Amino acid sequence: MAPEPSPAARALPPTLLDLGTYLLSRIGKTARGRLAERLTRRGLRLWDMAVLAALADFGPHAQRDLVQRLGIDPSDMAKVVDQLAAAGHVERTRDQADRRRVSVALTGAGRALLAELEAEARAVQDEVLAPLDPEERRVLQELLLRVQRGLSDGG
Repeated sequence: MAPEPSPAARALPPTLLDLGTYLLSRIGKTARGRLAERLTRRGLRLWDMAVLAALADFGPHAQRDLVQRLGIDPSDMAKVVDQLAAAGHVERTRDQADRRRVSVALTGAGRALLAELEAEARAVQDEVLAPLDPEERRVLQELLLRVQRGLSDGG
C-alpha cells in the first residue's frame, strides 16, 4: 500500500488556486462525485435526477425535447426514460398524431423520488458549503446564477 502523501504534497499550486474557474471545476467535481455516490446507492444516476427535475419543473415533454433541454445523448435518454418508466417514476405515451413522438410525464412516485433526491442533493450542498455562513451562501448562489445566465445568453 502506498504511503499517505504529506500535507505539502497535497497542497495545490497557488497559480491554480488563483484561478476561479479551476476552483469551480474542482469543487464541482467533488460535489458531483458525492451526489453521484448517494444516487448510485439507489441505483440511479445524475441524469435520472435531471430528467425527473425537468419534468417536475416544466411538465410533460416529448422525449426528444428532453434530449435538447438537458443535453443528453438520445440513446442515453432512451435508457434513462426506460429505467424510470420500468420503476414507475415516469409514464410514456405515444402522440396520436405522430406515433414516432413519445411524451414523458412524471408520476406521483417520480415526484416523491425527486423530493428524496433533492434532499440528498441539499445534504451534499450543505457539506460542500459548510465553510460559508447563510449570507455567504446566498451571495454565492446569486453570483453563480448570474454566471450561468451569462453562459446561457451566449456570453
